[in-house]
Amino acid sequence: MSAPSVYAAINAVTAELATTGIAKSRTNEIDDYKYRSIDDVLDRLAPLLAKHRLCVLPKALERTVIERADEQDRLLLHVALRVSFTLTSVEDGSSHKVEAYGEALDGGDKATAKAMSAAYKSAMVQTFCIPVAGTEDADRASHKLNPRRHSPEPLQGWKQWCLDIEDIVSLCESETAISTVQERNRDLLKALAREQPALYAELGQAFVSRREELAARRAPTQQVKSKRVGSRQGAKAGNLQVAAVEHA
Repeated sequence: MSAPSVYAAINAVTAELATTGIAKSRTNEIDDYKYRSIDDVLDRLAPLLAKHRLCVLPKALERTVIERADEQDRLLLHVALRVSFTLTSVEDGSSHKVEAYGEALDGGDKATAKAMSAAYKSAMVQTFCIPVAGTEDADRASHKLNPRRHSPEPLQGWKQWCLDIEDIVSLCESETAISTVQERNRDLLKALAREQPALYAELGQAFVSRREELAARRAPTQQVKSKRVGSRQGAKAGNLQVAAVEHA
């Protein structure tokens, strides 16, 4: 006795989707995540269902509605559906049922339609095991593994990147500015130390040299300030001595 045609059809659709998948090409801007829309699923499934003579017949079994409010206190309808999908083969009329739930919020009259779409998408993704991306044959390509961890090399290459950083450091006018350059390039500096130790040492010397230049520039100013402070203190002491003599 041969197996019901519905399972052969389900298997055939699954096999074709396994090689291509349906990518999550849409982005939810509010919660920042990727997803597949109902249109993506329908566009991909429709020709396969027709090709393998398989029908998908939905039937809503349960529906609940709850009124809610959004952040602006506007009325929203929350609809939850339990839906049965009967997959039927045109070849022999054999069928198989699957159930799925769908939920949706809407401020108008689209909550039920959205919930139905959510249930359909969930049921189809699970029934046909639809991957996000297709799988390729294991023998299609061979890869040689690098025993070292991959390090992100700058687009301009390590040598030019070091020269660019040296130019930036030479323009820094404070210790804080130099530290900021180091902090913003911390990951690349670590990678440079692993990949190009000699270049890392040269770049480190550029940081040291600039710090020494700034320190030497500050030294005369500090000396002048020290002399001024000393003069003020000496004058104050002299005034105190004069005052003491006059008092005597």
